[in-house]
Amino acid sequence: MLAVLPRASLTAAGMMLAVAVSLPAFAQGVSTQLAPANAALQAGEADHALALLNSLPQSGGNGEAFNLRCRVEFTLEQWDRAVSDCEQAVKLDGSNSAYHLWLGRALGEKASRASFLSAFSLGKRVKAEFEEAVRLNPRNAEALADLGEFYYDAPGVVGGGAAKAEAVAAQLEPIDPVRAHELRGRIAEQRKDYGTAERELKQALAVSTHPSFQWMTLANFYRFRQRWAEMESALRSGENAAQHDKRAGVALYNGASVLMRTNRDPARAARMMEEYLNGSVKTEEAPAFVAHTRLAGLQQELGDSVAASRERAAALALAHDYRPALELKH
Repeated sequence: MLAVLPRASLTAAGMMLAVAVSLPAFAQGVSTQLAPANAALQAGEADHALALLNSLPQSGGNGEAFNLRCRVEFTLEQWDRAVSDCEQAVKLDGSNSAYHLWLGRALGEKASRASFLSAFSLGKRVKAEFEEAVRLNPRNAEALADLGEFYYDAPGVVGGGAAKAEAVAAQLEPIDPVRAHELRGRIAEQRKDYGTAERELKQALAVSTHPSFQWMTLANFYRFRQRWAEMESALRSGENAAQHDKRAGVALYNGASVLMRTNRDPARAARMMEEYLNGSVKTEEAPAFVAHTRLAGLQQELGDSVAASRERAAALALAHDYRPALELKH
């Protein structure tokens, strides 16, 4: 899935904080009844999406509706609620690969904030859900990528292991070579084999049809290595590529996130975030209300309290109880 700087959880796919690994899945095959709620989710209109879902008849179980609600709550960082609704989706349709994937993701976020003992138990559940998602649909590229990242990132005591991750990368290769190269790059980085990691990320870039994402991923790699000149070059290339790919505007969100993590050039980061928000394509993997909140923080840093207040209000208009926006000074 789309990543925005690894989320430091047992899933390591990282939606909320940083860099995209590939083009997000904009259409998830939702029913006509639920299409408006999904459209609101993709647009970052969390309150509207929940209102639409709450207006549905409650008679009879609808796994798809529970899965959508889980994903909205995921964007809002309401992990307990997301887990509960994703569990209900799986209970209603245990044969749906995507439902198991999202339950694994929600459990992973909850695990990253839990005590050691709770995280151990939750970590095993994350593994089980990702593995079931892949078993149900061996061609689910997002599930394979998340499972591979779990394997390389999680300790062996909960079922992690680099050899398992490498096997997933081999399975992923004919389905999504970009994700396969990026997974191999992360495995190599975990082993501190930075030369191989860089080569794999460049291979991902070479085979990508939306290279702006891979440029931002490469920039994030250079950020970790403190190779600032190469980071800047990759960011520029990512920006340029995004100008020629309307569907890849979200890569600008990721580039801004890289800059924010380095505490560099807040004006440039703000411009990139504004370009994403002004673009024609949004995605749940870079929620608009999160982008407005981050832009508000950048405007505060730049000393423009009026613009910061405006962006905070824009975030809360989309998601009235999004805590990071509520906690911003205004």
